[in-house]
Amino acid sequence: MSPKTVGLLGFDGVTASHLTGPADVLAVAALQDGFGGRIPCYQVWTIGLTTRSFIAESGAIFHPQMSLSDAPALDTIIVAGGCGSREVSEALSEWILGRVFETGRIASIGSGIFALAPTGLLDGREVTTHWRCTRELERRYPTLRVNHKRSLIKDGPFFTSAGLTGGVDLALAMIEEDYGEQVALAARQELMLRLGDSHSPNEKVATRGEESRPIDRFGELVAWIMQNLDQNLTVEVLARQAGICPSHFTRAFKSVFGNTPGEFVETLRLNEARRRLSSRGKTLRSVAASVGFTDATAFRRAFERRFGAGPNTYLKSREGVLTLTPDLAYPAKG
Repeated sequence: MSPKTVGLLGFDGVTASHLTGPADVLAVAALQDGFGGRIPCYQVWTIGLTTRSFIAESGAIFHPQMSLSDAPALDTIIVAGGCGSREVSEALSEWILGRVFETGRIASIGSGIFALAPTGLLDGREVTTHWRCTRELERRYPTLRVNHKRSLIKDGPFFTSAGLTGGVDLALAMIEEDYGEQVALAARQELMLRLGDSHSPNEKVATRGEESRPIDRFGELVAWIMQNLDQNLTVEVLARQAGICPSHFTRAFKSVFGNTPGEFVETLRLNEARRRLSSRGKTLRSVAASVGFTDATAFRRAFERRFGAGPNTYLKSREGVLTLTPDLAYPAKG
């Protein structure tokens, strides 16, 4: 299983916690490998405009691992906020537009939305930001539907968040989306955090004893699925691997992940297929087969349904043959 890749975009005048908060949360998210070991869920990189160090609002110094021009294809891009965000918004906006189709998810924290809004990707979508920025955001980008009350909003493949704790809530929400509620709960327990008001008020912090068995069992199953995507992963096969009676497996699985086993497996297959298509020399047929699609038409339809364009379009864009518009990659609402 390859960890999902996350790029944290920083710059002079960044709010330090917008980088360290998500990084700390994502770093503790892990699956059990069945042998007592832990498989990291994410590979997180700090990315600067260049490779030189940058200084946060607080005076903290960050040494980016790479520059914008050096960054590989990423599963998730997170744009931090801070007093310096407006000065770098144009450079970041251009870079984001160049990466839009190869990136599964894009997020902003606080004033980081000023780098995301100029791309047009958020037009017609519901967003949020730090309360000090809402009036300016509405004035400059009237096509955005700015929500003043919520601290975390997901609209399509875009997350926007507000405040100092916004990055932590954002990271927890991403873990839950990628690996299910129980893995996010385990990360929250590890960090001794409580979820903010952007989550259901009925959620409670469960004790380690209450949750350890389902987390371990299904965590091991997800790791096994990722290593066997090319196999025929029926409910019976998955139930047997998890050690649960098939008649109870689907209900238990959905209670943990919020999706049926079939939906969950398809999502993992498509995400991995897109990752493999990013590698030079890979053909559609070989990639589809390597993640368990035996029918090319079914693969093409599923890929387009999830990512907004077919795999052939994606391959052409990777080869520089096609210039994608934001609407082709992520159609805006109404």
